[in-house]
Amino acid sequence: MALVIRDADVITMDDDTGSTPVRRTIRISDGVVTAIAADAEDVPVADGDTVLDGRDRLVCPGFVNAHTHSWEYLAKGRYDNLPLELWMLYSYPILGAAPLPPDLVRLRSSLFAVESLRSGTTTLVDDVLETPGQDFDQLDAVFDAYDEVGIRANISGHIINRPFVDTLPYVSSWLPADLLDEVRTLPVPTTKEYLDFSAEAFDRYAGRGGGRLHYMVAPSGPQRCTDDLLAGATELAVANGAECHIHVLETKTQAVTGREFYNATLVEHLRRIDALSANTTLAHGVWTTDSDVELLAEAGTCVAHNPVSNLKLGSGIAPWRRYHDAGVPLGLGSDGCSSSDTPRLHDVIKAAALLHKVTDPDHETWPTVDEVLHAATRGGARTAQLQTDVGTLEVGKQADLLVYDLTSLAFTPRNRTELQLVYSENGESLRQVVVAGEIVVDEGRVTTVDESALLAELRERLPEIQAGQDRVEARNAAFHATFDRMHRDTAAQDVGVHRWSGPPPAPPTS
Repeated sequence: MALVIRDADVITMDDDTGSTPVRRTIRISDGVVTAIAADAEDVPVADGDTVLDGRDRLVCPGFVNAHTHSWEYLAKGRYDNLPLELWMLYSYPILGAAPLPPDLVRLRSSLFAVESLRSGTTTLVDDVLETPGQDFDQLDAVFDAYDEVGIRANISGHIINRPFVDTLPYVSSWLPADLLDEVRTLPVPTTKEYLDFSAEAFDRYAGRGGGRLHYMVAPSGPQRCTDDLLAGATELAVANGAECHIHVLETKTQAVTGREFYNATLVEHLRRIDALSANTTLAHGVWTTDSDVELLAEAGTCVAHNPVSNLKLGSGIAPWRRYHDAGVPLGLGSDGCSSSDTPRLHDVIKAAALLHKVTDPDHETWPTVDEVLHAATRGGARTAQLQTDVGTLEVGKQADLLVYDLTSLAFTPRNRTELQLVYSENGESLRQVVVAGEIVVDEGRVTTVDESALLAELRERLPEIQAGQDRVEARNAAFHATFDRMHRDTAAQDVGVHRWSGPPPAPPTS
């Protein structure tokens, strides 16, 4: 049996029509788009096929969340007005975190996937970090949850293999000796342990979810991982045709870190150690220099742009137009639910379209709707190494798509529906979400799992979860004053680029 969507307005995002809606009929069989035609009579319908009336409907490729952290889901709504390095003290605690049991990992992942699907995200690039470390029972729980819910995903083993106090400038000389010693005695994985774990993970999860689910490597950042791990992870990703996902230059502190640690930018350092490739995606890339951008373009390296979390954490405004001019592939990410407080990509799409209009008075440099939708679909697929599978609606590609109701208020009056999709829609008009040909959301209801039961389970467990979070936050507050000093010091330094909307901070007087 097949699924046929007849006479819909379709945004294909292909080379011919891009983001311009065209009238099309689509046939889906065995999870794949098998026909797209302007004339419905050219698309066969067999007995037993499910036929959706596409009149007053807008169909587009499912969104790709090119950078997110499902593991932050339990910390949604806990923090505000903290720059990244201070926020990480509490959401990525250095001390006191206990391993999360696999059943809670599965619950957390299921809810994250449900909320993502209901808001139009069909593919996640999920950079999963478990504190104090990740094991296969926990990683299995993520794969199992996503398999059951029916979402498509790249799922990482996120790794930090340097003591956290040694990943930031200056703090090791400012912290009390006893606190420094306590952090440095914590075990960290070796390069061999991580690469062996990842090699096993590539084999373990091959073909999971009918090919929807993939393992990816994720060295946390150049300053947080040893050079041999960064180079080894890159090589392993290329060998497996997988994504290597790395946080790079999210904040000005990280720009200072590159200079202090390597006498180079972090992008230059990655290039120097052979850790840039066409399989590499940099999360954020806010504080890149023009020469950094050229190096990324030369290597074919991608950037996952996260405008909402970059705004909430005060990280800065990424050089959108510079990336486009250089030909760097761009995707859009929500980042984690603790740094943006939502996995909804509609929020991210609108923010990306608006944010970069205030960086230059030349309106011809402002983001176009086509560019923004490209980043949310086709560009995101490229960052995830899934460009041959998803990102456009074309014959032979996986049938991941969204169906919107054009009679809703967001599309009233009906003018340019592609503009209204970006600027007016927030997900409320979604009627169906399809992944690999299966309707996984129908009229606002996830069809694969019992959302009410998942929420009830979380409500029952939440008091214990939050009490544990309170204890961990109290313990890690010991680092707060030092990290705040470091943030203010690095913010006042000149790194050759300026990515905040206001003037640079004045250098300290003493």
